Amino acid sequence: MSTITRFAPSPTGRLHVGNIRTALHNWLLARKAGGTFLLRIDDTDAERSREEHVEAIREDLAWLDMAPDGEERQSARLAIYDEAFEKLKAAGRVYPCYETSQELDLKRKIQLGRGLPPIYDRGALALSDAERAAKEAEGIAPHWRFKLDHDEPIAWDDGIRGAQKFDPAQLSDPVVRRADGSWLYMLPSAADDIAMGVTDVLRGEDHVSNTAVQIQMFTALNAAPPRFAHEALLVGREGKLSKRLGALGCDAFREQGIEPEALVALLARLGTSQPVEPISDRDVLVEGFDLSTFGRAPARFDDEELARINTAIVHALDYADVAHRLPEGMDAAAWLAIRPNVEKVSDAADWWSIVTGPVAAAELEAEDKAYCATAAEVLAETGDDWKALTSTLKEQTGRKGKALFLPLRLALTGMGHGPDMASLLPLIGTEEALKRLERAAG
Repeated sequence: MSTITRFAPSPTGRLHVGNIRTALHNWLLARKAGGTFLLRIDDTDAERSREEHVEAIREDLAWLDMAPDGEERQSARLAIYDEAFEKLKAAGRVYPCYETSQELDLKRKIQLGRGLPPIYDRGALALSDAERAAKEAEGIAPHWRFKLDHDEPIAWDDGIRGAQKFDPAQLSDPVVRRADGSWLYMLPSAADDIAMGVTDVLRGEDHVSNTAVQIQMFTALNAAPPRFAHEALLVGREGKLSKRLGALGCDAFREQGIEPEALVALLARLGTSQPVEPISDRDVLVEGFDLSTFGRAPARFDDEELARINTAIVHALDYADVAHRLPEGMDAAAWLAIRPNVEKVSDAADWWSIVTGPVAAAELEAEDKAYCATAAEVLAETGDDWKALTSTLKEQTGRKGKALFLPLRLALTGMGHGPDMASLLPLIGTEEALKRLERAAG
């Protein structure tokens, strides 16, 4: 059977780092098996869903080079959910309920006060046909719950957590349809997984109890459940994912100058026993993806680690990869010279402005000014050959080390650090370098 995974975001906002990680792991799982990765837009909440968020989700996946092999939208699949609902209704697996939210809150408080789990007491099942008719005559429209089978435990072999077992009597019969006819998450998701042929559901551990319920839904709909795996959730360095980190999306990462390859390299292995490394070759990440390497401990997202990975990725980017993002006039030689000194591709513009000038006048001591005057005379003979320039100056002045190199760097770039001068000087050029040395000499 071909592996089919899905990523199912709700278009109520931008994708954040947790969503991105879920999407990536489903993409990797499908690619590792030579299978299919599907995007399902869960837009049944018409009030909160926005078309601009749908477009943003597509754009983000494209930026991450994770374009899906197919796309479905729940708002276009309502007939499928109606059919599943009617099937469950005919089998007696869904039933109408008439309690208000206030009445349900009161029931939960009473149960908690008695030391009981705050699950639905199935009070609606005790209503007679006449009582149900009376409520509907009063204008009370029912919401609908899925009736869990209490006869045997719900069990499955989780791809990450191992053997799982739930007592269905300790779970509430979930509401699947609101009184206004709109859908909640549970039933449409299960119906879609059946109709779309999803074979593997990989999601956060906060869905474990949902899985227990949905396994019974699959069975009630005469379908085999997919394979389930639940990964640990992301946390920050301090142990909880802050609102700032939790809100970070692809748009924010792009604004920060983060390369998509860096984000993928970090999130691909976060929470696993494999080392997080600056791997830009997607095939390597695909080949190494293995659910057995995932741990149960929370996965720590560290933005400093992301910055470190990003810098390493940038340092390996070829000119052809970044040419369209570099300042006008900056060629391959310039990129290779400047690349070791940038953390983000956008930093190249700052160094290129030093090459093209003007640069801030260096503040030098009198003896260093005289040294720059000598350097200008030597440069007129050696041209933009940094090694010839410094070797000659060393012989003529007796200077070495910092005293030999630093005044030249300050005069030529206005900075006390930066790219290798042997590569930078030819970019500045002999004529401009002479002007800078002469100006530094006063």
